[in-house]
Amino acid sequence: MKTNINIFWILVAFFILLTGIYVGWAIIDTGEVEWVGSVGLGLCAILSAFIAFYLQLVNRSTGGVLPEDRLDADIDDGDPELGHFSPWSWWPVFLAAAVTFTFLGLAAGIWIMYYAVPLALLGLVGWVYEYYRGNFGR
Repeated sequence: MKTNINIFWILVAFFILLTGIYVGWAIIDTGEVEWVGSVGLGLCAILSAFIAFYLQLVNRSTGGVLPEDRLDADIDDGDPELGHFSPWSWWPVFLAAAVTFTFLGLAAGIWIMYYAVPLALLGLVGWVYEYYRGNFGR
């Protein structure tokens, strides 16, 4: 993770340097600042700084050594619990179809949304509450 942090801090320096060169070159060429490219490059530097800072905080909170960084680590060491998934559930398919028709309604005709939005809400509620009823109710 330290390598990633260093790469992003190098990118911050690179984008700051590139922004200065870009602004200077634009002033030499046209006599004024070209704002779109200057702001875009400056924002790339800021975004890289955000990512580097976040990675530093994560590195500090995890103790600094991830399983990927250890030479004696196994593949299973970096395998986190991802959650509980329902392989038999049809609610995600139903919800995806309803959301597809909702966006189709935005593109083709608003009248489709009158049917699609209630179906999307039904799919969302069904997926969220599928473990509270039927054979799998707790």
